[in-house]
Amino acid sequence: MAIGRIPEPGTGIPESIVDAKGDIVTATAADTPARLAVGTNEQRLVADSGEATGLKYVADTTNYAIAAKGDLLVGTAADTLAVLSVGTNGHTLVADSSVSPTGLKWAAPSSGAMTKINTTTVTASAAFNIDSIFTSTYKRYIISFQNFLGVYPAGGVKMQLRKSGTTYTSNYNWGIVRQTSNPAGLWTFSSNGSDSSFSLFSPDNRATQAELFIGNVNDSGNTEMNFYGNASAGGNAGAVNLMNGIYLGTPSNMDGLRFTITSGSMTGTIVVYGLEK
Repeated sequence: MAIGRIPEPGTGIPESIVDAKGDIVTATAADTPARLAVGTNEQRLVADSGEATGLKYVADTTNYAIAAKGDLLVGTAADTLAVLSVGTNGHTLVADSSVSPTGLKWAAPSSGAMTKINTTTVTASAAFNIDSIFTSTYKRYIISFQNFLGVYPAGGVKMQLRKSGTTYTSNYNWGIVRQTSNPAGLWTFSSNGSDSSFSLFSPDNRATQAELFIGNVNDSGNTEMNFYGNASAGGNAGAVNLMNGIYLGTPSNMDGLRFTITSGSMTGTIVVYGLEK
């Protein structure tokens, strides 16, 4: 039988120092063991020289505090974290010292900010709709035509307003100034006091870039239009198109647009931006 060393009386750590599940044997000084009771569920053990044992349990804020997609960890005081839940789509994070406890909040962009609402890719289409793009959030919109190409017939591209899937086909008043060929060509003016649509691009106007500004499209007032585009190819290469129009019909609060040509096809990308009230 092997003979082991018998501990001297009074040495070793007595079993009685621990008395509950999860207890940890630590120390408060040299040769001075102590018991550290287990923390609460989901806490973690960290060093803290201010504690008698030099250890303590704290909330595991880096893991268990996060409960949902988009949650942010924000400081509320020294060594103190809190969760800020994700905001509404399109909202931005702003500082606000009155908000307790984080001093931050999610809010709609401030007045004058521009927000991209919709991107539509047009592939060889003679007519298409872009619906559910106008809301009460915005006062004015910019419709950006990017690489918008096509050889259009007389009258160019027509645009109409829509509401709840219905296209409105009357009460469009507009005037348009165009160059007949290139920048050295003559300017022409045409208008219509009560048309079935707005007229945008001129015939053979292959525009790489054009912008349409729309105001009051979803308010009770008359919808206003301003369009600028230039041709990049074809017989009218370099020509400029300027259109101003107003929709005088009812109802108000339109929410979409329809684009058509009488023959041929359109391709490109249309991006819709909202300008805050």
